[in-house]
This record gives sequence, C-alpha cells and structure tokens, in this order.
Amino acid sequence: MKNLIPSISIPNLPAGKMGVVLGSLIAGQWVFSDLVHVPSGGIAVMAAGAGLWFLSKPAVGSFVPPSTVKGWVKRCKDVLAQFESLEDPSDHLLKASSRSLELQEVLSRKTPQSLALISTIGVDLPEVGLFEESIVNSHSLDLVCSSTLPIKNKSWELPEKFFQKDLIIYYLPLPLRAVDLLWLKAIPEDLGSWIMVSSNDSVDWSNELNALNSQLPERWKNRILISEGSHSVQQMKNVLSPVRRCLEQSKRNIDQTRQRLLSRLHTSWQSDLEGLRREKFKAIQNRSQWLVAGAVFASPVPSTDLLSLAVVNGLMIQEMGNIWSCDIKPDLLNKVARQLAIAALAQGVVEWSGQTLLGVAKLHGGTWLAAGAMQAISAAYLTRVVGRSMADWMALNNGVSEPDLELLKLQAPELISRAAEKEKVDWANFLKQSKNWMNEQIEQKTNTPKPQLS
Repeated sequence: MKNLIPSISIPNLPAGKMGVVLGSLIAGQWVFSDLVHVPSGGIAVMAAGAGLWFLSKPAVGSFVPPSTVKGWVKRCKDVLAQFESLEDPSDHLLKASSRSLELQEVLSRKTPQSLALISTIGVDLPEVGLFEESIVNSHSLDLVCSSTLPIKNKSWELPEKFFQKDLIIYYLPLPLRAVDLLWLKAIPEDLGSWIMVSSNDSVDWSNELNALNSQLPERWKNRILISEGSHSVQQMKNVLSPVRRCLEQSKRNIDQTRQRLLSRLHTSWQSDLEGLRREKFKAIQNRSQWLVAGAVFASPVPSTDLLSLAVVNGLMIQEMGNIWSCDIKPDLLNKVARQLAIAALAQGVVEWSGQTLLGVAKLHGGTWLAAGAMQAISAAYLTRVVGRSMADWMALNNGVSEPDLELLKLQAPELISRAAEKEKVDWANFLKQSKNWMNEQIEQKTNTPKPQLS
C-alpha cells in the first residue's frame, strides 16, 4: 500500500501559515487535473497520504478541568478577561459588574452542609421526623424533603434549589418508571447522590433488586439504599449509614459543591463568550475569503497563488487564535489547519462548489465564465468551510495547550462535514456576495488602463 502513495517533499512551514497548505492543495488540484491529468480520486488518495505524513509525530494532550476551587476561580477570571477584550466598552462595564457578583455569590456561600431527599409529585416519602433523627450527625445540616419533581417536563433539568445541595437522595418507587430514569439522568455525576428504595416483601426483594440493577445506568450500581419497611430510628440509621459517613466529610462536600457551581458558571460564560467570538470571526471569514479569491483571480500562476494564499490565510488563523485566546503553539495550530484542509479536499468541498458554480454559470454566462472566476470563488468557499471548521475545533479545545492530533484525525471529517453543511445553508447568500465581488473584479479589469508601448 505504501508504494501507491507518491513521495511528497514538503518543507517545514512557518508557524500560523494555514494558507500554505490550503493554497498548495488548491493549486495542486488544478495543476494535477489540468496539466498532469490525475483524476480527482487520485488526488484524494495523495491528500490522505500527505495528511499521514504531516501527522507522523502527533502531540497528545487534552483539556483537564480544574480539581480545586482555586483552579475554577482562575478559569472564571480568565473568561472575564476575555469578555473585556471582545465586548463593546459601553456594554462591558455593566455586564462585568453582574458577572463579578455571580462569582462572588458562589464563593461566599456559608450555608451549612445540605442534603435533599427528593422524588416526583405524588410519591410518599419516608416519615420526615424519622428521617431527620436517623440522619443527624456531628455537623450542622440543612435537610430538605420534597416530592415536587414534575412527571412531565420539557427540559428535565434539576431545579436550582436541588442543584445547589451538597448531597441528594432520590426516593425511587418500584417498579422503575421512565420519568425516574430521566430525573436520575438529570442529577449531575459530581453531586454526591444515592437512590433509596423500599419493599415490604422480603421474599421478592432480591428479584426486584436484580431487575432494578439491570435497568439502572452504571453510575448507580452500589449506590442503592435498601429500606425494607424500616420503622425504627436504628433500622433507618443502618439504611442511611453510607450517607451518614459521607456527611462526616463536611468540608470536602461543600468544597465539591462550590466547584460544581463554578463549573456551571464557567460553562454559561463560555457559551456567551462563544457567541461573541463567532460574531468577530464572521467578519474575519468574510474578509479573508474574498482576499483569497482576489489573489487567485489576479494571478494565473499557481506558485504566485500559493504565496498570496499563505499570507491571507496565515493572517486569518492568527486573528482566530487571538479571538479564542488560544494557548496552542503556532506550529501545532498549523498542523491542525493542515489536517482540516486535507479533510475538506478529501470530502470534495472544492469539487462540490465548482460543480454548483458551473450550474450558475449557465444562467450568468459572461460574468461567471470570466477567466479564473470559478477557481477564485471555489477557493473562497474552501477558505470559508475550513475557517468555520477551525473555529469549531478551537471552541472544542478551549483551554488545551497540547492538542491530541491523533484524535483530530478522527474528528476532522466530522468537523468539515458539519461546517460544509452549515455553509451550504447559506449558499444563496454566498452566491449573491460572489456575484457582487465578480462584478467588481470585472469592472476593475475593464477600467484598468493598458500600458502604453514606447
């Protein structure tokens, strides 16, 4: 198999120059198709081979969430600083004050350790007085017993008053219902929690327990509190012994709750921040695609196109790195961009756009058949798709300093596929922009005075 892939000599490219690979692949397709007459399928094989060559020494890494309150606070403050660099100054002051207050509210929680016994509407919970007396320990405790979870819901998100608890016990009536599975799924995995079940028939209980274990997700195995009709404090204490042991670690439980709340706050802010980033990126994307198109349209020589594309797309990736506050080394970003560009060409992004443009050309003969027009606009579209997939990848890898390039090999086709589908939705608008751009190029060429021969 190795002998089927031609030897390709590729220089060690400067950091951040996404366009070198992107441009070379675009130009390479034209050269091989027009001059050497290599079929497009062969080009895809060559591109795949080049991709393997590029990634022969992958750098492995992944984002590791903070494991302390201090670490999450640092992450949250980093996000606040990024808002300052992206938001309009007139809006930022008020929003920054609100966000700082949200952060302070989480950090200043001084409530005692909290536990909630919950279930759905209509379920009879164990006697509250018996439960309180059985769960008491050496630490102060805020206890809530509530069967208020709805049996019909749209979001299936755990209510805020329960999300903020340190520990949860979900009282589960048997047999297991679909609604209970949905609420159990809604309980965060980093929230200490148990399932409590009750059975008055000790003969059938083993069968019920086996059936229950076969239906529950793996996380709930060994987290089931079995109450066989307990009516005394001592019996209930025995049932609740795992919970009582956990309650003895008050400081750890409260600390984990703070981390969970900070994590959710961080996620919410990141979502808002991503919206701002996409707005900024859209302007860069629109500008870069037509700069690429202009470079291709102006020069019939592939090698000159390569230089133009390298400068333009290098700037695009550099600007994107600034928007996403990317900590990844420039040479690794370059490798990511290479892999995405190769995946885009392997999926036929240029071929699809070119064929679609040919269909439009039948309707707009003179303008759309101008020399180099379709090559230029196909290059613009490829820049658009690869740019969007790069933005998606940066969003997924926020906080990563050493990307997993082996994982990227698996992700790249999906990233490109999604980006291409999103761009196809806006194809009509892209064509409209393309026609305006082409009219400008034709007009410029028409109005450019020819040099006078002496």
